[in-house]
Amino acid sequence: MRPRRVIISGGGTGGHLYPALAVGDKLVAREPSLRLTFIGGGRAIERDLMERRGAHYIPLKIEGLKGRGLKSLWALALLPLAFGRSVAVLLRLRPALVIGVGGYSSGPVVMAACFLRIPTIILEQNLTPGFTNRLLTRWAKKAVVAFENSLVYFRGKGVWLGNPAREEFYRLRPKPRSGELALLLFGGSQGAHILNRTMTAALPLLAAVRDRLRVFHQTGESDYESVRRAYLDSGFGRAEVAPFFHDMAGYFEKADLVISRAGATTIAELIVARKAAILVPFARASEDHQARNAAELARVGAAEVILEKDFTPELLAERIVFYLGNGERLTAMENRSAALRTERPADRIADLCFNLMRAEA
Repeated sequence: MRPRRVIISGGGTGGHLYPALAVGDKLVAREPSLRLTFIGGGRAIERDLMERRGAHYIPLKIEGLKGRGLKSLWALALLPLAFGRSVAVLLRLRPALVIGVGGYSSGPVVMAACFLRIPTIILEQNLTPGFTNRLLTRWAKKAVVAFENSLVYFRGKGVWLGNPAREEFYRLRPKPRSGELALLLFGGSQGAHILNRTMTAALPLLAAVRDRLRVFHQTGESDYESVRRAYLDSGFGRAEVAPFFHDMAGYFEKADLVISRAGATTIAELIVARKAAILVPFARASEDHQARNAAELARVGAAEVILEKDFTPELLAERIVFYLGNGERLTAMENRSAALRTERPADRIADLCFNLMRAEA
């Protein structure tokens, strides 16, 4: 009997790729004979991650349409070619299901699957759907959303199952309160200059409480040396500063408070780990996704949001000192994140996938 195949399409960022991999892992764990194929836009982050995983990966030449000026004309010209190649790939591989995880490269593949009457699911990791998923809603069988308040955008096709995080985040132990405040700062794998610059400028303002702060700071490559030197010059020799933390879950477990951007992956990890956070959304994020994601955590009291225009060293230092003296507020924020948490999202998405494949068999 020919093994079933599932195609997962989309990517471009970790926010799309990590949920795709989490769902793919669950599908194969349930049905070891299942064959997975990932189709993406050919970005370096996709190629590197898929190569490390040993995944079957097909790059698709396509570019985003939205907000690119005259370059949108070139991207528009690529669409028929991408659609035609998607049809050819689907006819060759004959998948039982196609999953679109967002990003412009998912569009032609999911549309081709609908054209060929192959069942489709789309995953939306942000509070409001991106351009591609808004277009695909009409044709997809189901849309899995990360937030209950996203259901309104999906015309009755939405299912609130949550956004899968990496498995290690589900195993984290609660951190007991102590006389210290442990801070974890990061701005994604590349770092965030505004977080790095503002935190280092705030260090002299935190001198009086220096001995009660434990800081873990992921800087990205470009700012690493200047940030490391700023901590040493300000007397924060205990601070752990690195371009990249490979065991991010381990640092989450050590932290009382996370200071970060508000991308979809970070939001999912904060919810799963039940960590209090100060979120500084990236002001130029596509369709203001990060500000909307952050606002959803703030709405239930699970995070504090500071916009880039307001994010000064003085305000950051004041908020750190406040949380140092108000551990009960951190505990309350951790507890309130439960309002957004769903149980076993990757398992439940896998359930939905197998149900659709059975219905079409």
